[in-house]
Formats: sequence, structure tokens, C-alpha cells
Amino acid sequence: MSAAASASSAEPAFPADAIEVARIGDAWGVKGWFKVVAFAADPQAIFSSRRWFIKPPLPSAPAAMPQQLQAWPELLRITGVREHGDSVVAVAQGIESRAHAQALRGARIFVARSSFPTEGSDEFYWVDLIGMRVVNRKGEVLGAVVGLLDTGPHSVLRIAGPADAAHTPAPADAAHTPVPTERLIPFVAAYIDDVSLAHKRIQVDWELDY
Repeated sequence: MSAAASASSAEPAFPADAIEVARIGDAWGVKGWFKVVAFAADPQAIFSSRRWFIKPPLPSAPAAMPQQLQAWPELLRITGVREHGDSVVAVAQGIESRAHAQALRGARIFVARSSFPTEGSDEFYWVDLIGMRVVNRKGEVLGAVVGLLDTGPHSVLRIAGPADAAHTPAPADAAHTPVPTERLIPFVAAYIDDVSLAHKRIQVDWELDY
């Protein structure tokens, strides 16, 4: 076999832009299908790729891996995935029985960010917003996005950063230690002026003392 042929048959490496999007739940049916617990309300990232990179549950326990699979697979080649009611179910090459599917329970699913569907002009993936610096119209830094809450009608940014010294006096024994605070800002046009992915910055209509 030529070197080129050997390289082409090798398993793809874990992508540098891999994003954890879901975990594997219980087996579904008797033919190797399994349930997928998506982290986002809209699981489009799961449907965008047929290569799911896998890592064991945390904390990992390789010695406890069921004998049906012998070792945790690093990659699942998905042959079928679909929505089923309020959940998602999938099946992969080599996973041919309920026992095989059950052995994967708890495994973490990663998908390359580059394979995500292109979002609309005013749409953003949560993963792209995490870590963004948040400033108000005066240029005052409110903190950075550490997470989002899905309230149904809209999402809410969770912004963490040092408390504003002018409004939150520090205790006497912690004069040199910033007091962390968290702000919740609805991710809606009424409060969000601009989102710049290039500059990792979100401008909001929000005051320090809100």
C-alpha cells in the first residue's frame, strides 16, 4: 500500500476547533440506536456533521469500559440521525446492538466548529459569544460572557467581571481583591447594540449600576 493510500485511510485527527455539543444518553431500540442529549435548544450543530468525535464521561474511567466495545472509540461515523419527539436519536457504524449503544452512555460528543451551519445575519452560536468582552455605550467594561440562559422567548447573557468600585464598596479586609459580580442582560435588540465576532466584543445599552 502506498504512503498516500495509508494516509487517506487513517482516522481523522481530533479537530483543533472541536466544540462539545452533546452527550450520549440511553440506548434506543434494539439495533444500536442511542439517544443524544444536546446542550443547545436548537441542535443544528449535531446534524451538521457525520463525524462525531468522542471522549469518555468525566471523570473518565477506562477500566470500567464495558466489554462490548473493549475501548472508547475516538470517532463515530454517523449513519443516521433524526429528531424523535423532543429528543434526538442516532446510529453509527459498528454500533449494531442495544448493548453496544448502552456501552456508550455518557460519552461526550464533539463536532468541528467549521462544520456548523452558517448562521443568519442576526444569529449567533452560543459558543461564539462565550468569552466576549461586554461594554456599554460609554465604553465602560461590564465584564465577559460566561454563559447564556435559555428562557424560551429569548436568551439571556450571563456576564461576569469585577464589581464596579463606585457602586460596590469592597470589604476592609479585601481592599485589593475585586469583588466578582454577575449581570444578566437579555440578548434582544432593545439592549444589544452590536456584536463583533472579529473584535470579540458586545456593545450593550446597559449602565454599571443596573
